[in-house]
Amino acid sequence: MIPYGKQDISQQDIDAVIDVLQSDFLTQGPQVPAFEAALKVHTGAQFALAVNSATSALHIACLALGLGRGDRLWTTPVTFVASANCGLYCGASVDFVDIDPHTYNMSVSALEAKLILAKADNALPKIVVPVHLCGQACDMEKIHALAIEYGFKIIEDASHAIGGSYLNTPIGRCDYSDITVFSFHPVKIITTAEGGAVMTNSQELSEKMALYRSHGITRDADKMNSESHGSWYYEQIDLGFNYRMTELQAALGVSQMQRLDDFVTIRHRLAERYNQLLDNLPITLPYQLEGTYSGLHLYVIRLQLDAISKSHKEVFEALRDNGIGVNLHYIPVHMQPYYQSMGFKIGDFPLAEAYYTEAISLPMFHSMSEEQQNEVVRVLTLILKE
Repeated sequence: MIPYGKQDISQQDIDAVIDVLQSDFLTQGPQVPAFEAALKVHTGAQFALAVNSATSALHIACLALGLGRGDRLWTTPVTFVASANCGLYCGASVDFVDIDPHTYNMSVSALEAKLILAKADNALPKIVVPVHLCGQACDMEKIHALAIEYGFKIIEDASHAIGGSYLNTPIGRCDYSDITVFSFHPVKIITTAEGGAVMTNSQELSEKMALYRSHGITRDADKMNSESHGSWYYEQIDLGFNYRMTELQAALGVSQMQRLDDFVTIRHRLAERYNQLLDNLPITLPYQLEGTYSGLHLYVIRLQLDAISKSHKEVFEALRDNGIGVNLHYIPVHMQPYYQSMGFKIGDFPLAEAYYTEAISLPMFHSMSEEQQNEVVRVLTLILKE
């Protein structure tokens, strides 16, 4: 089976992890700060905090921005459930904005229209979470302008997008957002096995997220309520969580960051080759928004169902039956039973639902050979022409 994605682990990566295993620190040592420093150098953001998952990163980002009961968080329906669940963790309500039919990211026009109605109803969101689907940035300049006009905060869910850029600046620099979140799951562009990070240019937000990451505990005398009892002393000054990244994960991340640019270059080469090889098939190829350079975590096609004899499910299953490990990113969140129990229903976000009935993520990963890519194209061509 040719997988839709997988990690690329080098001997350098393995040696970095072994070095940690043979060191004095498996957690809370020098590697986590080193990984955070590498993220800051790459993105240009002033602050970085590594955590144990992008889900944790989204959670502490929401908390740091003060999201709570009575507040609203909006995101896109075409994303992993974590982009919406983070709002529920904080006791807020969640709603969605339909997608752009070309980029599959949050539609700016749909967002503006929804904001106009929400303002009239006194129901504006406190936080909007645009998701850089497949690694391509949302139109952040326009979303940021709406944030200024309507008074909401922005968390960029860039789980797919490290290594990409928007208007010639690295995704993660937070030029148009309060906080950016990265994911380092094994199928992502770089991996720490599991892991995530939050980026921000606000010292206040960074300090809040650092507290939430580690039980709400501080050793900073300026933040304590009492004088220190001794060098062992700490205080819990808020309710936090154990969202820390281990030294093993961070060491892998430091090593992987050294190959980030190469990884993204390879993905672009594979995407360009797919574009050429698939050009004559009854499918819609990925669209690239002007001013963006995608991290290309995913290569998503859409079937032109009126031009083929098979259904979406039949094409998907035939590909898997022939050894092509395709996937589908994502089932729109509002279609999940948990969210439908809140009142969401089919028909609420028609462009997201149309995307779901046609989308297939083709295999793409750093070590993918031309032979493997040729096989994906060969099998897909046969299925679509049958």
